[in-house]
Amino acid sequence: MEQEYLSPTEAAKVLGISRQAVIERIKHGNLYAEKVGSRYIIPKNTLEAKGSSSVAESAGEGPSAKTGASKAEAIAGILEKVRKAEVTSIQLWFVDILGILKCISITPGELKDVLDHGKGFDGSSVTGFAEAQESDIIAMPDTSTFKILPWTKEGNLTARLFCDILNPDLSHYAGDPRYVLKRALARAKKLGFTFYVGPEIEYFYFRSDKSPEVIDEGSYFELIPNDLADTMRNKTVRMLEEMGIIMEAAHHEVAPSQHEIDPKYNDALTMADNVITSKYVIKEIAEQNGVYATFMPKPLFGVNGSGMHVHQSLFKEDRNMFFDKKDKHHLSSLAKEFIAGQLNHAREICSLTAQWVNSYKRLVPGYEAPVYISWAQRNRTALLRVPLYRPGNEKATRVELRCPDPSCNPYLAFAVMLAAGLEGIEKKYNLMAPVEPNLYHMAMEEREKRGVESLPGNLFEAILETEKSKFIREALGEHIFTRFLFNKKKEWEEYRIQITQHEIKKYLPLL
Repeated sequence: MEQEYLSPTEAAKVLGISRQAVIERIKHGNLYAEKVGSRYIIPKNTLEAKGSSSVAESAGEGPSAKTGASKAEAIAGILEKVRKAEVTSIQLWFVDILGILKCISITPGELKDVLDHGKGFDGSSVTGFAEAQESDIIAMPDTSTFKILPWTKEGNLTARLFCDILNPDLSHYAGDPRYVLKRALARAKKLGFTFYVGPEIEYFYFRSDKSPEVIDEGSYFELIPNDLADTMRNKTVRMLEEMGIIMEAAHHEVAPSQHEIDPKYNDALTMADNVITSKYVIKEIAEQNGVYATFMPKPLFGVNGSGMHVHQSLFKEDRNMFFDKKDKHHLSSLAKEFIAGQLNHAREICSLTAQWVNSYKRLVPGYEAPVYISWAQRNRTALLRVPLYRPGNEKATRVELRCPDPSCNPYLAFAVMLAAGLEGIEKKYNLMAPVEPNLYHMAMEEREKRGVESLPGNLFEAILETEKSKFIREALGEHIFTRFLFNKKKEWEEYRIQITQHEIKKYLPLL
């Protein structure tokens, strides 16, 4: 019987993927094809065993793993929303390993094909993604994340979708931070847990990105009449709530021109998406008003820096597994093991929760930022705080980690935070006694007596701790582990050789 051949377009229909994905499979040796002139032809019998596979089945865990009718319904729903609202542009969002937001814009005419098959792009120019020889990767939209950007105007209405990053054969791409968090959440799910987080996102408004010139002299919770910052913050909250991101609070923070918004707690993957969205909207609304918003951890000398305290809890269905009514701290044994895991591995995860050179200018004594590895209930100088229990509010029992800052990659930060807590649970770590006295005022000898260690003093010290950590290597995967550390070492070396104005001012007249 004569062999029947298909063109790449025909093969794409059989496999349920895009023509470009077929070409990529051929190039990477994942699909057999013969070349006739400049064209590929694919033996039909090589596709028969693969015809039942779909993009959704290859996409793995999480909201994007919709198959059959459910995916078709989700796609149909998005297309209908785009048609009714007369959306003119759709942005495909994802982040690099440093957490910097990236975007590919497509038209409504392209949307159906992209929702079905993903959007191919060159990953070699994205930090920590593919090398030049392995650069072709695919952005696969997560249909559950479709939102219209409410500040965009009629006639130029824009929507966005977060994406998972896939290889040309539609397997998960190892350099995708979102997939790292999905893997961590799958580990928790095997133990029966859902990981919830609630971050407090702090930031500054400045006149421009050229110098840190404040726009107000307000202080904690202060309400200033006719205040531009208050107006911008309130508009930001409205925009986010229109996108389905509910806020628990928003207010002025301690430092001049410093503010905070607090998204309502959610599962960690949804929250990581929400953190990225919140930061983008904060910057967008600031720019519309002629000012600049920054998540730089310590832009001003002598005042508090910006943190992102993260409240965490583990649930089984609707039961908070951290709560125990009989315990004097109202903490279950599982919660104590989780806390012990994060304390034991605090130095190892620090380069992921405080990932920039500037992050360690914030983590110094005296400015409400944690320095010493301990836990407490009332003591806000501790690394980990357990807010006091209020009767009848068992679901609010949680653990607040205070070392993350808002410039971190939330997907990687939440992943290693969870991994550290699960290490404590799985290995039954013992929890040290709480330390309630102010640690900044405590003598070194007293801290040593209590067994209280310090967080890394700078990024390089944090890098070295991460580099020797087996559990972080496993949590991140070899690809991101290696490339993240390479990038951070490069950043440290660039910083180390700089000559600062402080050095010129202090040493030039003296030496």
